[in-house]
Amino acid sequence: MFRQLILGVGNNWLVSQAMQQYGMRLGASRFVAGSELDDAIKVVKDLNRDGIRATLDHLGESITRAEEAIQARDSYLRMLEVIHQEGVQSHVSLKLTMMGLNLSVDMARENLRQIVAKAHDYGNFVRIDMEDSRFTTDTLNLFQEIWSEYPANVGVVLQAYLYRTMDDLKTLSGVGRNLRIVKGAYMEPVSVAFPSKPDVDDNYVRLVEYSLSHGNYTAVATHDEVIIGHVLRYVKDHHIAADQFEFQMLYGVKYSVLRDLAREGYQTRVYVPWGRDWYAYYLRRIAERPANLLFFARNLVKR
Repeated sequence: MFRQLILGVGNNWLVSQAMQQYGMRLGASRFVAGSELDDAIKVVKDLNRDGIRATLDHLGESITRAEEAIQARDSYLRMLEVIHQEGVQSHVSLKLTMMGLNLSVDMARENLRQIVAKAHDYGNFVRIDMEDSRFTTDTLNLFQEIWSEYPANVGVVLQAYLYRTMDDLKTLSGVGRNLRIVKGAYMEPVSVAFPSKPDVDDNYVRLVEYSLSHGNYTAVATHDEVIIGHVLRYVKDHHIAADQFEFQMLYGVKYSVLRDLAREGYQTRVYVPWGRDWYAYYLRRIAERPANLLFFARNLVKR
């Protein structure tokens, strides 16, 4: 209900216009590294000094024109070049609707292929983010197509709140895929997604355990310290090699926990979003946790 309320109010035209004008000064800068790539690279360098790697995401989704998809593709090609030139430890993450998926599967495929090919040239990696359930099947199909060409350079995200995800995981497993497992942040109907947090949490744990036990490289993307503790016990009890998984968190959330994990020798990574089209991303962060709304409210009162 909290998520429905926040997303409903946030998508109101007047609210969205006001937020896009003032939001960065009212708290969005906590979760978004900046409006330009240079801002994000500075953040990545700071993370690397703490022994933490990054994945850079140029914010934007659901473009409406082919020209925008080409611009988005070129921004990722440039991002990979800058990562290589600066020598920072970072992958890139992208949304296929930003590559034109809602316009044409062929367009998204070609743009994705060019980006992954560039990542291959630089010895880097592309994570395909998962969006709302309308795009799940096309996203997984395109991932498998490109993976067959560049198996070391592309991975995908699976969302624990969808009923279908365990079946998807079983289909993908067995050949050493690179999978990032998240709980899910979009507003989905009960017909396709677990409505309660305990059910999502339980499914998340099942997915992580299955992925680890079936040879996938598993990015455990959660801020839930109870789940993190469970995963640490599981990998120890089942003798899962340390190079078979990593812990991931979002920029601006529980950094001290991730830093402690890095100091203990675990592989860690921060999802670092940047760009001017930050509003939809920030709205989902507020909708995820009441504490994020309180953070925004405190900044509003200060202003």
